[in-house]
Amino acid sequence: MRNVKDTLRALVRIGYDGRVFKTFRGPKAEERFANEVRVLRYLEAAGCPFVPRLIEADAEQLRIVTTNCGARVEHLDDARRDEIFAGLEKFGVRHDDAETRNITYRPSDGRFCVIDFEFATILPDPEKQPDAISG
Repeated sequence: MRNVKDTLRALVRIGYDGRVFKTFRGPKAEERFANEVRVLRYLEAAGCPFVPRLIEADAEQLRIVTTNCGARVEHLDDARRDEIFAGLEKFGVRHDDAETRNITYRPSDGRFCVIDFEFATILPDPEKQPDAISG
């Protein structure tokens, strides 16, 4: 396996088969693990095609295994970055760390993808919200 990120908050490795292994550590590791699992499951159910798929979640080891979404993007103009994250909101999720470091490029279909959902927020469904105008 090859390490791609080794910080106080997470260790991310890519296996020889391409799967991504992320181990959460540091402050609020359990909370960040649970949030990322919840958001990835939500996005898969919503049919979002440009995020990793959750393969395995091990709460005891605070580790997830996901599909690979390509290589990190080094340079992207602000308008394109904002467009990619806005596309995610159409699936009901705000990333809350909308930085280029959380965008990858998947050459198999020529698509930009979004990764790293430990701080993301599932947005309220507008159809389930009370009408603010009715009185």
